[in-house]
Amino acid sequence: MSLTPGPRSVERALAALDVVADAERPVGAKALARELGCALSTVYHLTGPLLARGYLVRTAEGYAPGPRVPALHRSHQRHHGLGAGAGELLGRLRRATGAEAYHTAYRDGLITVVDTTAPVTDAGHPFAPGPEPRAHATAHGKALLAALPRPLRRRYLAEHGMARLTERTITSAERFEAEVDRVRGQGFAVSVGEADLAYTCLAVALPGPGDGRGRSRGDGIVHALSVSLPTAEFGRRQGEIRAALIRAVPDFPILPES
Repeated sequence: MSLTPGPRSVERALAALDVVADAERPVGAKALARELGCALSTVYHLTGPLLARGYLVRTAEGYAPGPRVPALHRSHQRHHGLGAGAGELLGRLRRATGAEAYHTAYRDGLITVVDTTAPVTDAGHPFAPGPEPRAHATAHGKALLAALPRPLRRRYLAEHGMARLTERTITSAERFEAEVDRVRGQGFAVSVGEADLAYTCLAVALPGPGDGRGRSRGDGIVHALSVSLPTAEFGRRQGEIRAALIRAVPDFPILPES
């Protein structure tokens, strides 16, 4: 496993937590040592504090996520201004469309995939919970950036870049502004194979407090609801999926901006 720079013990403890979280079943100590590329004694040293704080539990089969993990998820949602019931709504949208559904948010210069119906074990799926580094190439990123004042949008693109991910990716700030105008005019955003040729996504920005357009005031929070499906299916299903997405917007439970 390739580890990112940082204090080595903290880095390895977080890597151990990632391995356990991403696994379909509990992970034994020896398997964890192989994944981390460390000695068995190091695994026991790293997992001790994680067990004590409830981030991991030890079962007969190995390590599994502990009771502290759901609390972190609830805190993550709360800090992104997400109300209760959002997961249920995403599930309904998934069942109605047959497409994976997502909640994403812009806050203080960062765009994050907050929640998704896509299985965490689906390593091939391109949109996973966490920081979204490809906002310029995704429908949810376009919807969120279109809701920002132009100076904030320009600053975001300058800081995060506009990497060419596929032959369809928009990499010019001027072209992106034209795309923003299109998103605002039609009320939704589309990315056809711009982040991953195999996937197309559609998104709408969610209305903010006192604002029916999902626009950000200042450097606050903006939310978006989106779905993704194989690009090969998009042409024949775009109308029905767009309609289901727009119907879901009024039911999305958003807390006031903070």
